[in-house]
Amino acid sequence: MIDMVIHTLVIAGLIASALMVFYFRDLLAAALAAGFFSFLISLEFYILQAPDVAISQAAIGAGLTTAIFIIAIRATTRYEGGQP
Repeated sequence: MIDMVIHTLVIAGLIASALMVFYFRDLLAAALAAGFFSFLISLEFYILQAPDVAISQAAIGAGLTTAIFIIAIRATTRYEGGQP
């Protein structure tokens, strides 16, 4: 029963963070929401008893990819469309 509640909360968080990535016009906020999405995916993998996949998803998906996005955003304009 509690497993179903945890899975439901993680799935709801995944949907919410995916919608935030889609609707944010601030690229930095969208990159952080994508990092949170990757973190929730790694949490779901861990709950589903795949710790090796969870560790690699957390390291690459949530950590490295988010850092690369933030570095790329620093080199360009922060907001979609070019307005500050």
